[in-house]
Amino acid sequence: MAHATEFNTQSQPALGGFSGLVAAFNARRARRKVFNQTFRELSALSNRDLADLGLSRGEIRRVAYQAANEI
Repeated sequence: MAHATEFNTQSQPALGGFSGLVAAFNARRARRKVFNQTFRELSALSNRDLADLGLSRGEIRRVAYQAANEI
């Protein structure tokens, strides 16, 4: 019986160690801030205002997620 094992010994230059972790943390924090702000603002609208925008209350989370991932 034969077994194949693959080892990946390459470092991840995109992360760049500690500074990469800080950058990833800051990017996630910025996306979360956009998500929260968008979610909060859309949630404050009336159902009629949401309908004028072509949205239902159930779509607020999806729209906020999309807004956060566009940055």
